[in-house]
Amino acid sequence: MKITFNKYEGTGNDFVMIDNRKTIFPKNDTKLIEKLCDRRFGIGGDGLILLENDTDTDFRMVYYNSDGNESSMCGNGGRCLVAFAKSLNVIQDDTDFIATDGPHHASIFENGTVSLGMKDVDFVKIESDYVFLNTGSPHHVMMVEDLENYDVKTVGSQIRYSDLYGKPGTNVNFVKQISENHFALRTYERGVEDETLSCGTGATAVAIAMHAIGKTTSHHIHLDVEGGKLEVSFVKEGDKYTHVFLKGPATFVFEGEIEW
Repeated sequence: MKITFNKYEGTGNDFVMIDNRKTIFPKNDTKLIEKLCDRRFGIGGDGLILLENDTDTDFRMVYYNSDGNESSMCGNGGRCLVAFAKSLNVIQDDTDFIATDGPHHASIFENGTVSLGMKDVDFVKIESDYVFLNTGSPHHVMMVEDLENYDVKTVGSQIRYSDLYGKPGTNVNFVKQISENHFALRTYERGVEDETLSCGTGATAVAIAMHAIGKTTSHHIHLDVEGGKLEVSFVKEGDKYTHVFLKGPATFVFEGEIEW
């Protein structure tokens, strides 16, 4: 059987996109999803995303990591799916859709930039050497020296599989401050089990974490990821972070067909 797919990337975080409104894709075939995401034997991607019908919103986002397992929210994937939905004429410039962590609002602009509303964050765990929070996916955030040469894969894997987070694990972000509201980060992603060029929920987590520990007083943060630049804005209401938005490019790469 052949399936048509689109490939999108958001600051180097790349995804296989499939229109599954007719529910033809075998969603429980973990091996197939893993193969489609394989960079040598498949299409290649950090994840696979299905666009499906939803009764209450414009569409439903179903996200799988490259290991074939359905996962938690993906910020860059959500932004890319908005661009894909527009290409299918499912939406115009503004949309409301549902994902595994709840409803999201997003806007797409003429230059291809997508601004995606993220979930509120009402709990930030602050320790002496790291911060932990959930921005739709769990994130461990720590500041490091010499970010450019840091062994992200080795240290990230150790933290991801540590007793601190148990079997579910966590994503791990390593951060360097550039200026008062400008940070650089590198992210180890669970499910990919490697460093990715960008992580949207990770960038969101870093922005909020840096504000929570007093490294910045700004509510609009610029973030350098390995694959480009992202922006995160938010409002602080008491101990809660609301009106959280992740903004950055969402780019069509190519379209094709593949047999399984």
